[in-house]
Amino acid sequence: MDAIPDLKNIPIERWDNVAFRDKDLQVDVLRLDRIHPDVSGNKWFKLKYYLRRATLERKQRLVSFGGAYSNHLVALAEACRLYGFSSRGFIRGEKPRQLSHTLQVAIQKGMDLQFLSRQDYLERKKSMPAAADIAVEGDDLIIPEGGAGEEGIQGASEILNLVPRVDSYSHICCAVGTGTTVAGLVSAASQHHQIMGVSVLKGTKELDPLPESWFNHMPRLSSVQMIHEDHFGGYAKSEKMLFDFMNRVFSESGIPTDFVYTGKLFYSVARMAAENGFPAGSRILLIHSGGLQGNQSLPPGLLNF
Repeated sequence: MDAIPDLKNIPIERWDNVAFRDKDLQVDVLRLDRIHPDVSGNKWFKLKYYLRRATLERKQRLVSFGGAYSNHLVALAEACRLYGFSSRGFIRGEKPRQLSHTLQVAIQKGMDLQFLSRQDYLERKKSMPAAADIAVEGDDLIIPEGGAGEEGIQGASEILNLVPRVDSYSHICCAVGTGTTVAGLVSAASQHHQIMGVSVLKGTKELDPLPESWFNHMPRLSSVQMIHEDHFGGYAKSEKMLFDFMNRVFSESGIPTDFVYTGKLFYSVARMAAENGFPAGSRILLIHSGGLQGNQSLPPGLLNF
């Protein structure tokens, strides 16, 4: 199965400012958001092996889970459209009067949406694919929320293959939702790399939200640092300070971020740099996980890009 995107020339761009120079830090950004408008960022990597499995097993429909701002569902809907599968998304929460831009795009890509109460969502997620009342058939491939699982981790482990001289970096940083991407990065990184994950979820701690069952993918857990204080209120929550920061990053670097994941990642790195959280001379690589379409759900004029 050929990849949707051309992965040969994904840019790595410098995010430079006075604060980084004063701390003797070099901060680069792997622009995975440039891969594809919809199957963007880390989403292609997390879906790659599910799509391959669906092809080999001759599945007709791919089914997954997500919330109103799920980049994963948009990416899945588009990937299914491109590869000739149908798609279904189970959505956390009752159907609102006005759908988010994200869900509207998923529908435009052909995804069938089914809205569930939060309790039903959790129960059905746990029971898939055994629950008969969800109408899961033999022609369906069930993909966990966010692409979490063996196939998602395997795909995410290939992200660093795009980075020339990856061993020159001391730190590799990414935003964390399900933890799939950070698990893949840890499994692929070198011994000297420090992996930093910025949780965008409220209430996480220690190595949360990384499932204990994934620890076999992480032979070097001591090299993983999880940051939990930069979630801005939780998943898809935000504050004016975050939008102001995102605008500043764009003015400094020309790199757009999203308010659900990458804006919080960039903020956390800047905060830690200001607090001497990185040793002088560190070379830091940020993984831009895409998801920029989610910004279109924001009021006009809030962002300068």
